[in-house]
Amino acid sequence: MLCDEALKRRIEAHLARFRVASFAEENSHRAAAVAVVVAEEGHGPDLEGMPHHDDWRADAALILTRRSSALRNHAGQWALPGGRIDEGESPEDTALRELQEEVGLTVSRASVMGRLDDFLTRSGFVITPVVVWGGEGREVHRNQAEVESIHRIPVDEFLRADAPFLEDIPESTQPVLRMPVGATWIAAPTAAIIYQFREVCILGRETRVAHYEQPTFAWQ
Repeated sequence: MLCDEALKRRIEAHLARFRVASFAEENSHRAAAVAVVVAEEGHGPDLEGMPHHDDWRADAALILTRRSSALRNHAGQWALPGGRIDEGESPEDTALRELQEEVGLTVSRASVMGRLDDFLTRSGFVITPVVVWGGEGREVHRNQAEVESIHRIPVDEFLRADAPFLEDIPESTQPVLRMPVGATWIAAPTAAIIYQFREVCILGRETRVAHYEQPTFAWQ
């Protein structure tokens, strides 16, 4: 799937029709935002079970990170660039600021294409996903205090026939959602946001994900 103007228009059109479910003002969860960045695949990815490319590729990818192993909370887990919403900030402000702080990618407010549904986490946050057009997005570098590594995962990988994985657990009446990547997987809440991106932005479906469970290791 090419990261081109046709894809950008497709995503914008699907988001314009999507009725966002917002929970930010209805509960006491701490407010956060993440950037769901569509950018060129570039070099990589280098994950187990996925090919590595030496040439720069214009295929569409999402930018994800592995959180630093030195962090107190959720160390080493897959994440989208993001963080807490500061006083006076909109979710869009936060997503763009965190994108620059965590992976060094600076884009304009005009690059924001829309939002997906808020997601309430077991750890006490309400996350607002902001979909951002990153284009070539070549100039990235990790914040060493927060990010272990930066990955560009092809959008086509999230369209796999075996995605998502759903697993019942005794601690919840709802299944845990995971998205496969190469020979590994990403867990909710990040996986739930990616799955909704796939459904809404790429496939044009009004799919909800707020009911999906997160693995117990993410409950803290």
